[in-house]
Amino acid sequence: MHKGFLLAGSALGALAVILGAFGAHKLKEIVPAETVNVFDTGVRYQFYHVFALIIVAILFDRFPGSALYWAGICFIIGIILFSGSLYIITLLKARESVGIKGFGILTPVGGLFFVAGWLLLFAGFLKKAV
Repeated sequence: MHKGFLLAGSALGALAVILGAFGAHKLKEIVPAETVNVFDTGVRYQFYHVFALIIVAILFDRFPGSALYWAGICFIIGIILFSGSLYIITLLKARESVGIKGFGILTPVGGLFFVAGWLLLFAGFLKKAV
C-alpha cells in the first residue's frame, strides 16, 4: 500500500464531505442554482477521484512499477485543478468578482489529468497479470 496516497485520499475525502455539506446547506443562500451546480460538479468529481486514489494506494504493491504511482499523482493534481478551479469560480461568483474566466482554463486541464490517471491505472494493470 502507498501510505501517502491513503493519507491524501482520506484528507481529500474529508474535505469533499465538508464542501458537499456547505454546498447543500449554505451555498444555496449565496449564489444562484447554476453556480451551485458548478460547485456540486467539483465535489462530485473530487469524490470519484478520492476513491480512485484510495484504490491506487491499496493496489500499489500488487502492481509494481511507476504507472500506479503516476496515476495517483495525476488524480491528486486533477482534484486540485479540476475541482479546485470550480470552487474558486464559485467563490468569485459569490463575491461578484472579476477574473472568473482565467480560472476556467484550469478545469479542462484538471480533467486531462483525471484521464491520464485512469489511463496510467489501465497501463499499470496491463504490466502484470492479476
